[in-house]
Amino acid sequence: MQDRPYSQAAENNKAPILSVLQQHCQTPGTLLEIGAGTGQHAAWLSGRLPHLRWQPSDVATNLPAIRTWQNEPFNRAEPPLELDVSGDWPTGPYDYLYTANTFHIMAVPLVERCIAQGCQRLGPTGRFLIYGPFNYNGQFTSDSNARFDRWLKDVDRERGIRDQEWVVEQFEQEGLALLADHAMPANNRILVFGR
Repeated sequence: MQDRPYSQAAENNKAPILSVLQQHCQTPGTLLEIGAGTGQHAAWLSGRLPHLRWQPSDVATNLPAIRTWQNEPFNRAEPPLELDVSGDWPTGPYDYLYTANTFHIMAVPLVERCIAQGCQRLGPTGRFLIYGPFNYNGQFTSDSNARFDRWLKDVDRERGIRDQEWVVEQFEQEGLALLADHAMPANNRILVFGR
């Protein structure tokens, strides 16, 4: 489809993300993707993780874009749900929660709410996986991340790359511990949390 939304970054990182999901999402179950964006990850990853019921979600304005990927032959994702982090959340429970490139877009109070609401809907043996750039010890991990952070703040002062230690603290307040911290291409990480 010529008018289908497309992200080169999503194309580039899908295979490395799949390798981490295969490690941490081995048991059959339901996965809620928070902030599915273009819908590329939902379509491609769901087709390669057939033991998961992949449920994409995003704000209402992004749902039409996500639906354009629904007819892909490899797609096994459910139709997308409307989810505004600041509003009502689906009931759950979910076995897995996954979000990519959202924590640096959301303001700090929304990141806190996303963690709290997500953890409330995570099953007792569930995993919460977050992909994106993070700072360590208050420092950027690369010059490109520093430039990216400046660009984010130029767009919206509430945006910015979050400190990994701060994110870990937010999860600890909800009773979840950091189980793994995976280095990913292009100075990104995947943080994996569970009880």
